[in-house]
Amino acid sequence: MTSRTQSWVAPGAVDSTEAVGWGWTMPASTRHPVERSLLSRLLALGFWSFIAILVIGFLGFLGFVYSLDRFEQPPETRADGIVAMTGGAQRIGDAIDLLAKGYAKRLLISGVNENTSRDQIARLNPGQRRLFDCCVDLDYRARNTIGNAIETRRWAEANSFDTIIVVTSNYHMPRTLVELEHALPNLQKIPYPVAATIDPHEWWHKPAVARLVFTEYVKFLAVWIRTRFEEDPERSSVAKIISGGAPIKAQIVADPLWR
Repeated sequence: MTSRTQSWVAPGAVDSTEAVGWGWTMPASTRHPVERSLLSRLLALGFWSFIAILVIGFLGFLGFVYSLDRFEQPPETRADGIVAMTGGAQRIGDAIDLLAKGYAKRLLISGVNENTSRDQIARLNPGQRRLFDCCVDLDYRARNTIGNAIETRRWAEANSFDTIIVVTSNYHMPRTLVELEHALPNLQKIPYPVAATIDPHEWWHKPAVARLVFTEYVKFLAVWIRTRFEEDPERSSVAKIISGGAPIKAQIVADPLWR
């Protein structure tokens, strides 16, 4: 009579008797479950971090949109100069009206196309022609908002101005003020947002408005981050990369920056 010895096998272990014919137990591997658990946690962390970023970004977008002025309000005080950023005829017209009403003594129109003459701009505002002959300066050098800030600094310093009224579209105003504050931290800036032909608050049911305002919001965030680390926009390599070259053109003789 042949007797068989039966070995005790711990739960979770593999009995090798059946595999190789002799008694010996091998502990079950726990390596793969641990790796799967760690991977799951990392994926969950990444997913919820992404959701948190989306929520914060959306809340920031809402704050940006509803901070934009929908209606034009006259400046609360007078200033030394007025700066109008090109990009819309209404901006220039409003800036000239402010000049005519005595809100400042000089006006800089920044970012004028080099093919546009002083006379052409004056013809768009025939009622204020006399102001173009005495009190309006044209900047042909700025290529973008960074260049606007650089040329505004030169103009303000050349005229020893301490305060300026900034005229641009309502959706463009936040980014413009960040650039000006970066280039001219000691100059007081009084915003005069021009009510655009669009209402930023209608973004939720007008795709074109949503696209415009969201694009401006992203640019605003990029400018805010850039100016936290940049010392001077005129000598910044990052500003040159963003502008596709220097943010200001070489000196153009068509019309002096100031007279």
